[in-house]
Amino acid sequence: MDETWLDGNELAGAMRELFAVDVTMARGQCASCGRTGMLAETRVYAMAPGLVVRCIDCEEVLLRFVRGPDRAWLDMRGVGYLEFGLPAEPVPTVGP
Repeated sequence: MDETWLDGNELAGAMRELFAVDVTMARGQCASCGRTGMLAETRVYAMAPGLVVRCIDCEEVLLRFVRGPDRAWLDMRGVGYLEFGLPAEPVPTVGP
């Protein structure tokens, strides 16, 4: 395993295209060891075709994100759940 890693804040830009909220502020649980914490606290390895996110306790893969020219792949099998904070009122959508 490459020892060069970034913290989970590296996910913000990459996942902004998929999620309307800041994913790095979401709390999640490692499906392997049960650790809970914000995605911003994870280790992100970016020296691959995509981003590989690992648990800071057990180092198991939490998720993988790969962006192609016209699509993206998100594998989250290592995450037990993600909990997102939302505003009290839904954000209105604009358009017809």
